[in-house]
Amino acid sequence: MPFLGQDWRSPGWRWVKTEDGWKRFEPFSPALENKNNQLNDIKKLMSFSGFYRENWIYVHKESTRERHGYCTLGEAFNRLDFSSAIQDIRRFNYVVKVTLQLIAKSQLTSLSGAAQKNYFNILDKIVRKVMEDQYNPRLIKDLLQDLSSTLCILIRGVGKSVLVGNINIWICRLETILLWQQQLKNLQMNKVFNNGLTLSDLPLHMLSNILHRLSDGWDIITLGQVTPTLYMLSEDRQLWKKLCQYHFAEKQFCRHLILSEKGHIDWKLMYFALQKCYPIKEQYGDTLHFCRHCSILFWKDGGHPCTASDPNTCLMPVSPQHFIDLFKF
Repeated sequence: MPFLGQDWRSPGWRWVKTEDGWKRFEPFSPALENKNNQLNDIKKLMSFSGFYRENWIYVHKESTRERHGYCTLGEAFNRLDFSSAIQDIRRFNYVVKVTLQLIAKSQLTSLSGAAQKNYFNILDKIVRKVMEDQYNPRLIKDLLQDLSSTLCILIRGVGKSVLVGNINIWICRLETILLWQQQLKNLQMNKVFNNGLTLSDLPLHMLSNILHRLSDGWDIITLGQVTPTLYMLSEDRQLWKKLCQYHFAEKQFCRHLILSEKGHIDWKLMYFALQKCYPIKEQYGDTLHFCRHCSILFWKDGGHPCTASDPNTCLMPVSPQHFIDLFKF
């Protein structure tokens, strides 16, 4: 991968890391035997440039002799290719979370015009994916509800002085969001006819194991509506007790004790009561990662251009809130 020396006065030679160490990259060196080698080197150089453009971004908050300006939220949103990330089921919920409770609620006005356009293009792809695949429509309904509420407040109040772009464009965007909400409201889940093994055919201990692996209370309730057996298992007190213990601390329990008619702790009601007061732990199949050594933000499978002796020691997963906090100046 290319590397630029730390000396800001360097001529800007390109260096490539090989098994024998770092070597200077010379795509048109006389040492090249033929034109095919030249073309191969050009392709490598182009792939390096594409890697820098799409898969990672250097997060810097102030100007230095080597770098001028600073990285914005909008620039990161454009460079990290969220548009492709939503096609990966491991990253879908993570991207929605970033655009849902964070950018939609508090950072929408900080986006540049180009980033806003990209934002709504990605939102359109998310809605289309949900309409086609019927994947997690409840999460997208929450996204659109938060976004429409934010836009209504901005348009009615200080929209003309805060929102980047013509006010009529934002009104059209709000109308589009309302149309999406109506489409999701009318969404009919397709019934899948399968003559093979179904969820109901599994033994009770396996069904119970599936429920215990869910970290969202609403997912447990939704699964419990499928069959009477699953409903019985979803009402298990131990299931909701473990869910509360996973998300919340013991001190928080004491402040929100809810007892049933029999005098027992109602863990199910406690979970939803605590959820209103405290944030729950978030789980994602894949997230962005941040390198503390070189201040690079990237998708992990996209590669890591780190110069540390052991790059894995300086990596940290980035939660949606941490992603937003990286760009607060």
